[in-house]
This record gives sequence, structure tokens and C-alpha cells, in this order.
Amino acid sequence: MSHQLPDVQASAPDVTVGLSQVGVTGVEKLVKLARGDDRPIVLMAEFEVFVDLPSGRKGIDMSRNLATIDEILEEITREEAYRVEDVCGDAAERLLEKHDYTTTAEVSMTAELVTREDTPASGLETQSTATIIASATATEEGTRAEIGAEVTGMTVCPCSQGMSESRAREKLAELGVDEETTDAFLEAVPQPGHSQRGHATLTITTDGSPEVDLRDVIDVARDSMSARIYNMAKRPDEDHMTYHAHANAKFVEDCVRALAEGTLSEFGHLADDAVVRMKQSNDESIHQHNAHAEREVTMGDLRDELGE
Repeated sequence: MSHQLPDVQASAPDVTVGLSQVGVTGVEKLVKLARGDDRPIVLMAEFEVFVDLPSGRKGIDMSRNLATIDEILEEITREEAYRVEDVCGDAAERLLEKHDYTTTAEVSMTAELVTREDTPASGLETQSTATIIASATATEEGTRAEIGAEVTGMTVCPCSQGMSESRAREKLAELGVDEETTDAFLEAVPQPGHSQRGHATLTITTDGSPEVDLRDVIDVARDSMSARIYNMAKRPDEDHMTYHAHANAKFVEDCVRALAEGTLSEFGHLADDAVVRMKQSNDESIHQHNAHAEREVTMGDLRDELGE
């Protein structure tokens, strides 16, 4: 006679309090993204999986969550046919189906995406890295998917630069340079300001139609800071980055505003209920603290604010 193991997960807890998110984090899987006739992109992705838990149930069947994720990701790895947000969406929908006591399932993932590009001045081939951010939330009303990225760039402080420009004006005046020539010089040669490495995050949440191209998201994010940066660079490339960053000085707040403008320009076709999450964090070079700014807004409200 076989011994029936008790289903402790389904029993009532001692404290009948429901939980909004219960699940697993740090699940690592290889995911392949198809690229037509090119070789697929292979990502080492880290997943988080959550479902909600009603007050009358002790646990969520942790092994079932892991089995579902394994099953879905193994399928996707073989097929090479999904966008990263679809991976999360399919997993969330299957979790919702397999847990009859849940009303919400959430799956999120991050992964490092490496792409090749040429440096701006010398045309040297180099690699660029972005952190992919994808997630999906499935409910009885449907599934909403988020796709986006965090990228690194360079920013220059306008306040610091303004003080340097004032000093330059005073010195040029002492040397007898007329005001018109001074203006022309300072226009052509941006003055120094403290610069820092900046981190821009941009994600867009929709119902999946129309699609949001991850590469376009990355481009908008990289162009929101004072200048793009490149891992491998020769002296002309370094000069290019430095000049363009100082010619386009931005506060941390300006970077978020640039994210907003770029998003509306690139993704203006999205519905009003699409949600845009924008964040900028700068590793300040002359302070021990970091500067931070962010905004979450619907496309409809963004259109209204920017007068589109």
C-alpha cells in the first residue's frame, strides 16, 4: 500500500493573510533570440516569477512554478522564435492557467545584450552592452508586457560648465578680445564641466500590439544623455566623445526629459494606455553621491504634456 504524502501547500495557514507576490528569483536560463537568416542571439537571462496567494492557502507549489518556467524556457530555447517580452508573457499566462487559486502571475527577466558597432571618428569595430529589461503580468483581463533596457553614457553638468565659461569670458576680456569674437570662440569650443558616467533606463509596457523594437528603445536611451560612449576608442574617438558631451551638457533631469521626447518621437504610434518608464542615474564625479531622476507616465499624458 503506497503512502500518500500530505499536500501541505494547500492547507490553511495559521495566519490568514493573503500575499500579493510569492515565487522564485534568480532563475538562470539560456534564451535564444531568432534573427532571421543570422545566427540567433544567445542570452544568459535571470528570471523572477511571482503569483499572488489567497489568504486561505499556505503555499504556492514552488516546484510547479519552477517546472513551468523550465518547460517554457526549454521550448523557447529550441524554437528560437520569441522576443524576450513574449518569453515572459507566455510564462505568466501558463502560470495563471496552472494555478487555479491565483489571479495574477508576473514573470520578469534581465540579460546582457552585446552588439557590435563602429566608433564615431576612427570607425573602429567595438562592442556595446545594454541590460535588457523585460516582464509580463497576466490576469483574467489579459497580458501586459514590458520591454526596455538600461544603457550607459556620458553626461556633463551645465552648471559647472557655465562657471567655466564665465571664467573664460573674463580672461578673454582681460586679453583684449572683443565680445563678438569671444562669443564665436565659446560657441565653437565648449568649456569644461564635470562629467560623469550616466545610466539611462527606458521601458515601455503595452498589450503587445503594435510591437516595440528593443533596438529602437536602446537607441533612444543612448541618445538621451550628453554623448554616447564606446568601449574601444582611439584618440579621435575620445576627442569626439568629449567634444560632443560638452557641446550637449545636461542635468540629470534633462536626460529624463530627453527620454520623453525621444520616446514620443520614436513610439508615437503606441496607444494612449501604453506606459513609459524613464529613469536616469549619474555617478557624480565630484561628489560621493549620485544624481537621480525618473518618471512613469502613459503615452496619452505624455502627448498632452509635450503638446502633440
